[in-house]
Amino acid sequence: MLYDVLVIGGGPAGLSAAINLRARGKSVLVVSNPMEENPLWKAEQVENYPGLPSVSGAELLTALWRHAEKDGVEFMIGKALNTALAADTWYVSVGSDVREAKALVLAAGIVRGKKFPGETELLGRGVSYCATCDGMLYRGKSVAVVGYTETARKEADFLKGIGCEVQYFERPRTCAITGSDRVEAVTCDGVTAPVDGVFILRPTMAPTDLLPGLGIEKGYVSADGKMSTGLPGVFAAGDCVGGPLQVAKAVGEGLVAGQNAAAYVDGLSRKK
Repeated sequence: MLYDVLVIGGGPAGLSAAINLRARGKSVLVVSNPMEENPLWKAEQVENYPGLPSVSGAELLTALWRHAEKDGVEFMIGKALNTALAADTWYVSVGSDVREAKALVLAAGIVRGKKFPGETELLGRGVSYCATCDGMLYRGKSVAVVGYTETARKEADFLKGIGCEVQYFERPRTCAITGSDRVEAVTCDGVTAPVDGVFILRPTMAPTDLLPGLGIEKGYVSADGKMSTGLPGVFAAGDCVGGPLQVAKAVGEGLVAGQNAAAYVDGLSRKK
């Protein structure tokens, strides 16, 4: 199915964009980690969201998801891994699946932590971000899983189930990946494991890895007043475009991104 807009991220910015897109009659798919993995979920109280003093993060996020579902927003639990544009259509890899849309709204929050030494150099040569996508390449081999998500253990279990010998590192502070032409070992928090592959499972991809050519300024995605990134049909909202990192700001930017993504889709229709 070709969606009008695919929203990457199921937090306040992404859900606000999705709700506003549905109000304009657009088909919307939200690609998101499970709701419980969103940082907002862990907030005991959100004191500064207008009209809802002392609501918990879990209550606020649940209400936003329910609103989106009621309005007909579709959801896909997973992580967007890469994108490609061809003939006015964006192709987004989500795990081992591909979804298509006329426009994108990037609302995946911020990536906490820098890349590990050796990660970029050995990407595709033993470094992977998706166990279910690439796991079969390592059947019968030794791999490491570096997990920063609640579902990382499940991906490690998947690898064990297909015959991999798995070394699991849970939320390590330091890691380095070594190898001349391919991955040979990983060292996390002082523990070294000789491995053939390393699966790094973070909650979200770095924006420039997901969308090559995306403008970045001071570590945040560059977007104009319409929340346009400058890439065709790509809008951004929420924490990924900078502070203040507040729910109210994210919801407002999501609204603007959704409205302008809808206008972009309408413009494509008029071209044909």
